[in-house]
Amino acid sequence: AAQATEGAAAAPHRRFEYKYSFKGPHLVQADGTVPFWVHTGNAIPSADQIRITTSLKSQKGSVWTKNKSIFEYWEVEVTFRVTGRGRIGADGLAIWFTEERGLEGPVFGAADKWNGVGIFFDSFDNDGKKNNPGVIVVGNNGKLLYDHQNDGSTQALASCQRDFRNKPYPVRVKITYYQKTLTVLINNGFTPDKEDYEFCAKVEDMVLPSQGYFGISAATGGLADDHDVLSFLTFQLTEPGKEAPTPDAEIPQKDKEKYQEEFEHFQQELDKKKEEFQREHPDVQGQPGKLLEQFFNDVFETVSDRELRQIFEGQNRIHLEIKQLNRQLDMILDEQRRYVSAVTEEIAKRGAGFPGQQGQVSQQEIETVVKTQEEVVRQVKEIRSSVSDALRSISGAQHPGSAGVYETTQHFNDIKEHLHVVKRDIEHLVQRNMPSSEKPRCPELPPFPSCLSTMHFFIFVAVQTVLFIGYVMYRSQQEAAAKKFF
Repeated sequence: AAQATEGAAAAPHRRFEYKYSFKGPHLVQADGTVPFWVHTGNAIPSADQIRITTSLKSQKGSVWTKNKSIFEYWEVEVTFRVTGRGRIGADGLAIWFTEERGLEGPVFGAADKWNGVGIFFDSFDNDGKKNNPGVIVVGNNGKLLYDHQNDGSTQALASCQRDFRNKPYPVRVKITYYQKTLTVLINNGFTPDKEDYEFCAKVEDMVLPSQGYFGISAATGGLADDHDVLSFLTFQLTEPGKEAPTPDAEIPQKDKEKYQEEFEHFQQELDKKKEEFQREHPDVQGQPGKLLEQFFNDVFETVSDRELRQIFEGQNRIHLEIKQLNRQLDMILDEQRRYVSAVTEEIAKRGAGFPGQQGQVSQQEIETVVKTQEEVVRQVKEIRSSVSDALRSISGAQHPGSAGVYETTQHFNDIKEHLHVVKRDIEHLVQRNMPSSEKPRCPELPPFPSCLSTMHFFIFVAVQTVLFIGYVMYRSQQEAAAKKFF
């Protein structure tokens, strides 16, 4: 308890410095500049963020404070996104505190030989050690050249390996320089909790310039990412017991009068617009909260609405897939009926036109083949009925069960077994009617232009088997995906 009390007492005084910070919305003025900051290169400021570089090759950009800091110890909180379509990004982003502004150069879009410190978020593995993306702290006294080929590993004062690309939430970094100790904490962007920081790096006995410029820069090379900075917040840290530096001098009286006049003008405009709105909408007077709530309900969707919409979209896709499979089964059933009728007519013609060869094929075996084909047709009808039931179930927005899947799979297995029985019966019939000294072969028949030969029948049976097995596998994958979705 005593240690906790001492730690709380030793905590520095923290004061926000607006002249060294920026944050949306309304970040950019009418002339396209950011108050108290300058941007160079390919940096593009917008209302809610600054895009340091776009996802194009060989881009460089940076933003720097216009004035030097007047405080010795400080803390910055930076929120940014690094996004790209590639599996690997380049080159990276850097946060600076230097004695002079490095408006443009080869080190992540800023000048080399800086006097201060740079915290580099390097996303490209130059040295091939597979330690990128990473965070590297590099100090410089104004005389060293940055070692790009080794990713600054020979000059790094501290580092940690963190993946900051393509995260669902913005990445947040807190950099603290207090009592000659630099600490880097990072929020990896996997949670919306803004205070979910984890330790990254720490450098002790570090001497930095008493006054300097804050900046942030980025660069792309052969590969490219979008480097967007959403906010850069700076805080002055003062040791306990010490008097904080006095703020800047008061605004001159002339400027005060000018700002007051502008404020009154805007206030009058606002009152006029209020009166006009109340005249146009008399039914919502005194209910601004309800009007705002209605506006947000019309423009934005809630989490439950989004989940419900995704469920209905998924069921609609399943509904369309089953419709398509139903059409395919109808086509298969029609083809099966045509082939059965063709085989029946062929057998009848063969028995009527060639009485001498009729003895080779008994009437009982012919009836067996026909019955087997009729059984196949019956099984296909049952499959069609099962798919129709599933289609009606999906149309009623009900979750698919596992019983229908098992029944359909069992039908397909039965069809497969019947087809094997037909194939064995026909092969046995051919082998039994051929002399033992001769190689089994199909009987030579006169050509029938519109009849089905035994070879074509075997090919059709094989194709049907492959189609049925493929449909079973496809249906199983669809049902597994549907279960995973729900």
